[in-house]
Amino acid sequence: MHEKGCGETPRHIAIIMDGNGRWARERLRGRSEGHAEGVNSVHSITKAASDLGVKYLTLYAFSTENWNRPAAEVDTLMHLIGSAIRKETPELVTNNVHINLLGDIDRLPAEVHADLEAGRKATEHCDGLNLNLCLSYSSRWELTEAVRRIAAEAKEGTLAPEDIDEQTIDSHLATAGMPDPDLLIRTGGELRISNFLLWQIAYSELYFTPVLWPDFGPSHLIDAIDVFRNRERRFGKTSEQVKNESIL
Repeated sequence: MHEKGCGETPRHIAIIMDGNGRWARERLRGRSEGHAEGVNSVHSITKAASDLGVKYLTLYAFSTENWNRPAAEVDTLMHLIGSAIRKETPELVTNNVHINLLGDIDRLPAEVHADLEAGRKATEHCDGLNLNLCLSYSSRWELTEAVRRIAAEAKEGTLAPEDIDEQTIDSHLATAGMPDPDLLIRTGGELRISNFLLWQIAYSELYFTPVLWPDFGPSHLIDAIDVFRNRERRFGKTSEQVKNESIL
């Protein structure tokens, strides 16, 4: 497997995995079958990202808003998440993949919570790809929690309000200690961010594809990386500045 293009491979890729339900509907199947096929895509994309040298892969698996879906669908998703992590953990260990859990994990059913924690602990020693699973997560939830912790520290006197800066906020987010995503991919054809990593993607390159998540495979990931590698990332600077810096 190889990338095309002329730039660097993104260190951190985040993905909004959209289209499971539509994939199932187009095939006259139940939504649960779409979600099950989506789990297969998680497997193949995680392996592909690891093989490509990506260091962080952040997957939007279940949002806080998803709790509002029909109870039967939520129960199916929870079952799939628990069974998938149990099945995949041995291979993740073999492939040196480290699981991180991002979100209001305590809100998940006890059995699913236990399965996820077991997977996280089993991969603690792995130092290859960091697989961030966003579960019961939303950016507004994350930012609200960060503000609460910062306010508590200010109230306790351990943090002066005038000392609060961007790094302070970074250090209180679920992604503390991780680089921001270089590339955000959304499958399924929708053109929105859906409350995902709003702080972290301030300078991420965005890539939208009509391909539904169950159909999104390694070749599609390489296509997205190819587009990324051919973009110029300026971070507020001019093209001339960026070119001059690359020469030095």
